[in-house]
Amino acid sequence: MSSTPSLDRAVLPADLRDRDQWVCWKEELRDGKPTKIPVTPGSGAFASSTDPETWESFETALEYADTGNADGIGFVFTDDDPIVGVDLDDCRDPASDDVDDTALDIIERLDSYTEISPSGTGFHVLIKGELPDGRNRRGSIELYDTARFFTVTGDRLKDTPPRVARRQDALVAIHREYVQDTDPDPEHESGNRRTRNGTETTGSVAHTDVDLEDEELLERARNASNSEKFERLWRGSTAGYESQSEADMALCCLLAFWTGGDHQQIDRLFRQSGLLRDKWDEVHYADGSTYGEKTIERAVASTSEFYDPDTRETATESAPRTSEPSTTASRDKSDRKQNRAYLTEKNRLLTGRVDELETTLEQKTERIDRLEATIEDLKTELAERDREIKQTREEQADTASDCDTASETSSLWGRLFGDTSK
Repeated sequence: MSSTPSLDRAVLPADLRDRDQWVCWKEELRDGKPTKIPVTPGSGAFASSTDPETWESFETALEYADTGNADGIGFVFTDDDPIVGVDLDDCRDPASDDVDDTALDIIERLDSYTEISPSGTGFHVLIKGELPDGRNRRGSIELYDTARFFTVTGDRLKDTPPRVARRQDALVAIHREYVQDTDPDPEHESGNRRTRNGTETTGSVAHTDVDLEDEELLERARNASNSEKFERLWRGSTAGYESQSEADMALCCLLAFWTGGDHQQIDRLFRQSGLLRDKWDEVHYADGSTYGEKTIERAVASTSEFYDPDTRETATESAPRTSEPSTTASRDKSDRKQNRAYLTEKNRLLTGRVDELETTLEQKTERIDRLEATIEDLKTELAERDREIKQTREEQADTASDCDTASETSSLWGRLFGDTSK
């Protein structure tokens, strides 16, 4: 039995709770294996992940599970929502909480709402994005975005975000590395790669022969069109990024461009930045790679163009000193290479920021609706009180009038017949 009936509603992101895409499930043995069968909340009949008529609201599903007629609740993925589920099986030891390196890598890079599965041996990560074409399963890793349901426990993994974040870039990268049809390149896994001319290199050899001293490289980076972003990251600011890991990757991508993909120089420079932390040298992967080594490797792999000093210097030297347009054209060409990568990164960050603002707007709209409803209730209550006060005053006025009339009558009788009390 799952712990779902005691699930804390507040734990689940509103992006999930607000959608009428919920079913319940029961565990049954099929071919000798425990299988989670989806059922319709309320009726208990078989539910289909492709038939909306068999789904209900979150509250209805949870109430039905609370009755004990189901073992838990589940969320159904459809083509009409942006939710993607990443299922990581057999990667956690419930007794020791040990998690294998692949699962840790995926969870950290997706950096979104993550729960421990009902069995306690896996995780479910929920993100916003679009699942890439191709296969969606390899080994114990499965990716879903439609016609499937995820069991939901509310047992959120510590230190993971409480919301469903947009992670398209990370999803594409994880799909390519862990799920796509092509097998990983053994040379790539061991730290080796091929340069553009096809020659084999080690992880420390550059893609292009930049050969700039650290100080000169930093000076050029600080004078580039995206210098503000570089300086911000260099100082250690993570503003605009969902996590420090994303900021680490962003700085490494910039350094990869300026160093020509030289792993050793990227590492040396990163250690001078304000982003350096103890985690950089921690071993996080089964092949013995540290977090820093793997971050650099991915940054270089995701950088399609690198700074080419020869192109810039040759154009400058071959032109007359007074030929400013030629020098400017060369500089612009180099800057455009950076700008493309910069704009891609900026677009991703802006997309995430838009999601955050939309969520905030929805929350504020709900708050406004609640306040307006409260105001209406108070107006009704105030009007009722005004009516009561008016009625009370009228009754008091009538009573006072009766008293005055009685007094006047008594006085009149006294004048006509004398004071009878004497």
